Amino acid sequence: MVAATLALFGGGGLIGVSLYLRSVESGVKRVDAFQDVPEAARPGKAESAKDALNFLVLGSDTRDPANTSGSRSDTIMILHVAKDRSSAQMMSIPRDTWVHVPKSKNGRYGDTDAKINAAFAWGGIPLTVQAVESFTGVRIDHVAMVDFSGFKEIIDALGGVEINVEEAFTSTHSLNTNGIREFRKGPQVMNGAAALDYARERYAFRDGDFTRIRHQQQVIKAILNKAASGGLLANPVRLNSFLRATANAVAVDGTLNIFDMAMQLRHLRSENLAFYTSPTKGIGMIGTESVVLADVEKAKLFYDAVRRDSTAEIAAAGGK
Repeated sequence: MVAATLALFGGGGLIGVSLYLRSVESGVKRVDAFQDVPEAARPGKAESAKDALNFLVLGSDTRDPANTSGSRSDTIMILHVAKDRSSAQMMSIPRDTWVHVPKSKNGRYGDTDAKINAAFAWGGIPLTVQAVESFTGVRIDHVAMVDFSGFKEIIDALGGVEINVEEAFTSTHSLNTNGIREFRKGPQVMNGAAALDYARERYAFRDGDFTRIRHQQQVIKAILNKAASGGLLANPVRLNSFLRATANAVAVDGTLNIFDMAMQLRHLRSENLAFYTSPTKGIGMIGTESVVLADVEKAKLFYDAVRRDSTAEIAAAGGK
């Protein structure tokens, strides 16, 4: 986004652009993601992948009517950026995946098997980093926390996004006053409220969270497509609204240099971004809990390819 803004305004007003971008950046919250993560317990990086980057993207939906707790991570993704910055892979880990959660800093929680999103409730971002690194063997370089309810403002700032709905369904947790929204099959332009309803719905589907993951990935891709379009760059008012809405919706770790990262990623487009879901064996029961069972063998191959920055092997192990 920052790079797009620089391209729009050009070199003539570089000082003014820089001041403007600093004001946008000031709206991005900073979080302490790694201080409480024991270094000895963290995985190392493969020599072939030392310049690759792994972002842990955590999403909460604080305005979801079905979310009765503000202390859980509803969405967990790893964004792997290749060392040559030519491509990226985004991997969703279902929030109910049954994993070993390390002990929390205060020693009161963790050191037990549980759903992976319990890590956030027990120890916030640092314990979630530990749980994800322990499960995947992939070292996390940066963290971004996204309030998915902020997608509404981001998408409205873009003037809507185009989504191809694979199957008609009814959302019963809608932002509409009656709580209901009907989605017809086929391509359509959605405003922020409709896209948020689309991305958060899970009760309407037999496979629940798996469909929701696919829909979230669709919305992310649609945002990237629209944000990279010439129409946005040609409209300074809309671009400003988009940048500020995005800044208000995210928080990043204190070590991330936003400007440097923007320049590194300026050539990435949605066609260079592949989406995956962490390999699973489906839904099962452990005790009285309905959980997602990881396919341990396939997951090991998949995340080992990520750890080594092997794009071809990631695609093969991820089923693409």
